[in-house]
Amino acid sequence: MDEEPAGTNLGKLIFVVEDDEDISALIKHHLQSAGYDVVVFLTASSVIQEALSQDPTLFVLDIMLPGASGFDLCRQIKQNASLSRIPVIFLSARGAENDRIKGFELGADDFITKPFSPRELVARVRTVLRTQPEPSQPDLVKIGDLEIDSSSMTVRVDGKSVMTTVREFRFLEYLATHRTRVFTRDQLLNAVWKENVSVTPRSVDVYVRRLREKIERDPANPRYLKTFRGIGYRFEEPR
Repeated sequence: MDEEPAGTNLGKLIFVVEDDEDISALIKHHLQSAGYDVVVFLTASSVIQEALSQDPTLFVLDIMLPGASGFDLCRQIKQNASLSRIPVIFLSARGAENDRIKGFELGADDFITKPFSPRELVARVRTVLRTQPEPSQPDLVKIGDLEIDSSSMTVRVDGKSVMTTVREFRFLEYLATHRTRVFTRDQLLNAVWKENVSVTPRSVDVYVRRLREKIERDPANPRYLKTFRGIGYRFEEPR
């Protein structure tokens, strides 16, 4: 994979929350070498306050932190209206499937396990921050009581704004702009997550469940995000 010039990352501020000073120094060195600005935190205590004043582009979070855990911090980020759209990457020695699923349920965009390759970390950061809208895609999609605005990356249901993460938005946007087509989980992974090898087909189910809770009147009987058992998912226009 070709590397982007470091200059293309200027002005992109990354908050790294990692209590191991050697690991945090390694992360900072490689991200700075790739052209990113980096602020390191050894605990979660002041991250939210600093994020509200410094406007980071991305959070990289360890899970096992003194005091509040990375999971706790991610939850706080996603519940804050000013920060909820900022992508989150977990970087942790806790790489069991349950930990990864919990991270994605909390709104994370990627999950990297330790030990890790610094070059892979930079590539995964670049992937999460890269936006690749489809060229012919309309800015505003209106279907039933649902509005998806690509220009502002906002979702409204019955005129009311619904908070989504960047990855949730991209996932919903992709399905809505390819409605009537049934996608397998692997096809959705390739389309929305691309090079992100840590995301499993089960993670797709997590995103569908979370989106149903946000856009469906009755998540148990969805009108938009339909399941095709043994195949995958399709976005439908309600009748």
